[in-house]
Amino acid sequence: MPASAALTHSPTLRRLLYEALADLGLDPTDTYRRAYRGLPLAPPLLEAREGHDNAPRFWQALEGISGDADIGLHLGERMRPRPMDVVGYLLLASRDLRQALECFVRFQHILSGGFAARLEEHEQTARLIIDLNYRGIGSLRQQMECLAVLLRKMLASVSDDEFSLTAIEFRHPQPRRLGEHRRLLGLTPRFAQAHDALLFPQALLARPSRSANPRLFALLCAEAERELAELAENQLLNRVRYWLALNLGLQACSLVACARALGLSGGALQRALAEQGSSFRALHDEVRRLRALELLEAGQAIRDVARACGFAELSPFYRAFRRWQGQTPQAWLAR
Repeated sequence: MPASAALTHSPTLRRLLYEALADLGLDPTDTYRRAYRGLPLAPPLLEAREGHDNAPRFWQALEGISGDADIGLHLGERMRPRPMDVVGYLLLASRDLRQALECFVRFQHILSGGFAARLEEHEQTARLIIDLNYRGIGSLRQQMECLAVLLRKMLASVSDDEFSLTAIEFRHPQPRRLGEHRRLLGLTPRFAQAHDALLFPQALLARPSRSANPRLFALLCAEAERELAELAENQLLNRVRYWLALNLGLQACSLVACARALGLSGGALQRALAEQGSSFRALHDEVRRLRALELLEAGQAIRDVARACGFAELSPFYRAFRRWQGQTPQAWLAR
């Protein structure tokens, strides 16, 4: 089977970042050059998508470059959210906040291939999960804090400034100081949580939008569907491969968990994969094989490779490796 298509993201956020960096007195071009340390980086063009798994370079280097421990929050504060792509215009044309967030979830991969966003409702609370995932890297504090401030502004504009948070959750550990979090988010976040999420009153979902435009909404939906269909990375087999690569060594690496992350039932995912001549087991096996070869080539111990590929014991890993390569890991390495 072919390797999965590399994930990409829209240049929209980077264009907003350029403006915010300049507002903070940081030269955007120099900041990106220092963060990427010589890696060729094209300017943020309107149509050009960018490599998703390169983004951590920028966010991990940013605190050191700026000298600001809360740089993500401060970038979010300076950003001026406005529609710059089809998803942004859809949010404004939506009937109400519920429809806007349903569009955000439906078309999230136009914004970023790494999004794992979904909307949940429980009793009187709505919860917008905004996880952004990268291979081999946990949640990026500065990126998620910037995104939280930006999304809060965007949702306020959709709801005519009536949007309010009841809680906010982050996957990253709690920082030493929380004063800027309280100032910019209006509350103290909960840290070390299972997801990055915004929580707000469920009643706000029915809040009508003054900028609603049903005819324009229909046209924008059609365009968004077209753009989504053109993303090779968003094809089902590639989405499943990427999810498996992120969760391979975890106990929760199951068909049910994968289906939930993709917004499907387990049965629906099985049927969809079968229609494309594949299965969850086959893709799981493929990703395991590629990860094992990659880690062995990098010099990792065989026991560590087996664990990283989701094998609790060495013997099933050896059996699987013989099936994949026709020989033991030691023989494969010696060859």
